[in-house]
Amino acid sequence: MTNILAQETSPYLLQHASNPVHWQPWNDKTLREAEKQNKLLIVSIGYSACHWCHVMEHESFENTDVAHVMNAHFINIKIDREERPDVDATYMKAVQIMTGSGGWPLNVVCLPDGRPVWGGTYFRKNDWTNTLEQLQEMFQKQPEKIIEYAEKLHNGIKNISLVAVNKSDNDFTYNSEIVENLIAKWTKSFDLDFGGMSRSPKFMMPNNYMFLMNYGHQTNNLKLLNFVDLTLTKMAYGGLFDTIGGGFSRYSVDDKWHVPHFEKMLYDNAQLLSLYSNAFKRTQNPLYKTVVGKTVGFIENNLTNEDGGFFCALDADSLNSQSELEEGAFYVWTKPELQQLIGDDFDLFATLFNINDFGYWEHGNFVLIQNQRLEIIAKNNNITVDALILMKQKWETILFLEREKRPRPRLDNKCLCSWNALMIVGLVDAYKAFSNQNYLDMALKNANFIVGKMWSPGGFLYHIYTNDKLAIDGFLEDYAHFISACISLFQVTFDAVWLQYAKQLTDFCLENFLDNASGFFAFNSNNTETLLATHFETEDNVIPASNSVLANNLLYLSTAFENPHYEKIAINMLQHIVPNIDYPSAFSNWLLAFMNMSETQKELAIVGYDAIAKSKNINQKYLPNYHVFGNIESSEIPFLKNKFIDGKSLFYVCENKTCGLPMDTFVD
Repeated sequence: MTNILAQETSPYLLQHASNPVHWQPWNDKTLREAEKQNKLLIVSIGYSACHWCHVMEHESFENTDVAHVMNAHFINIKIDREERPDVDATYMKAVQIMTGSGGWPLNVVCLPDGRPVWGGTYFRKNDWTNTLEQLQEMFQKQPEKIIEYAEKLHNGIKNISLVAVNKSDNDFTYNSEIVENLIAKWTKSFDLDFGGMSRSPKFMMPNNYMFLMNYGHQTNNLKLLNFVDLTLTKMAYGGLFDTIGGGFSRYSVDDKWHVPHFEKMLYDNAQLLSLYSNAFKRTQNPLYKTVVGKTVGFIENNLTNEDGGFFCALDADSLNSQSELEEGAFYVWTKPELQQLIGDDFDLFATLFNINDFGYWEHGNFVLIQNQRLEIIAKNNNITVDALILMKQKWETILFLEREKRPRPRLDNKCLCSWNALMIVGLVDAYKAFSNQNYLDMALKNANFIVGKMWSPGGFLYHIYTNDKLAIDGFLEDYAHFISACISLFQVTFDAVWLQYAKQLTDFCLENFLDNASGFFAFNSNNTETLLATHFETEDNVIPASNSVLANNLLYLSTAFENPHYEKIAINMLQHIVPNIDYPSAFSNWLLAFMNMSETQKELAIVGYDAIAKSKNINQKYLPNYHVFGNIESSEIPFLKNKFIDGKSLFYVCENKTCGLPMDTFVD
């Protein structure tokens, strides 16, 4: 065998194509070869923007001595977790059972049939090779011990893959006490100084704050709303947010959102567009508008292809002044650099961006971060806020132009259907808040890119598009998020084709992903072979679980198409999930779906030739408990049928499946 990754399209796999390790891609041929040769598998999983993946590659996978150990006794498989989230999820469960934690790089040793026997995340070179040699020796001399352990671990994976079932026969309805108790528990983890949770590293978890803001607004809980605003403000102040070029990094290694893990992921920025846009609608905070504008600009300038597709990520690492890959090299500054660039304004600049102990990182480098409101800084320096804003913009432009001279971080140019769909939703939410036509144009172009390039004539979605090549049949996440994107587009265009697309893809999921025994949707379609155990994605993480996204979709579509079957499936899933929630931060999108069952949930139909114009004013209001529908002409969509009256603009407010009389104006 030799390293054959040069034949792949994944930027992450191509990064490993010149390693002396004889890497193989994950496919049936490789797995059959392992069983034929009766060799243990090494399955190494990462992604192109992962800093510690690069570190382990440099220390171990580029080392000929390490490669000799790996090549002599193992079949070595390298996987891009973004290409194969199903394989990643399965082996992540195994590592979490074995070690109690997980992360990337994810490295697992398996029996020739793929059952894991040992694993972990990052390993130093000597620890890695010593363990591999011990495992190989045991496999040769005492294979029954390894096989016995693999069987036990396999059973553990199957057990944690099962979805807890609520066997209660009672009708499942919204219960505010359940949510109140979960909120009370959750608040004990809040960081009231810097926002987010009281721990480090800190991940942004946008869906958590979407739910907390929704719930706080509907219950008039000012403490919750203030906490959300604290979190959003501190995240936007810099470090984690790139105030110079726009866009958020994946997480911060400290508790003040200062020093990021510098990779920028599409899925984070997509969801943060939604979060900050909705927060702006609620508060009119100009900081939130700035964040949205800069983030869209970052996506447009760095992660968009000519067809309107969105790339996955920018790497954490880039070349430093010594032409060596270094984490954060593109983004950090030394004090002498800043003094030379900013000139006479440096003292005020240093106050604003904390060129001091608060903003210091390491090795003489600073990561720009604001920790005071502009109003306070302006007052303390006897200038107007408007003058300070103009100076800040000037400084950021100077630094942006200087930074553009540096070697840029590496680009992962895959287009993932699910992440692109998240970006559509983010852009639509931004359009709703700010009525910026460019945001809607970008969303529509991307949606048409998915429909035209990634939706097959056979009715299924592809997961990946790279350099005009399609790969891998779509996973549940691709369908769930693109259905959500189609619903979002319908809500601002009132073009029924998007709603019909949503229904068509939902019906495809019902036929190809629904597991009737559990009532949940499997991550892989029933046309593909299961790896070790059927994977049901039910916990909301940095991206909401595909099942929770589908539950929200089904509730909306059940109203649109007056389809009780859709509603029944969604409520059945909620009935199994909600009573079993222990830590609400991992189920926030389920809780959003649960609130859609509450007595405060309403539907708003806007009908008439100028319905789109009328909807723009409504879209700028924060109305999280309304599902919006509309049409500019007579519609065959069941919920909208017979609501259109030629020559009139009408609003219908509906709740509990009953609509009130049409009104000429809408007042919440």
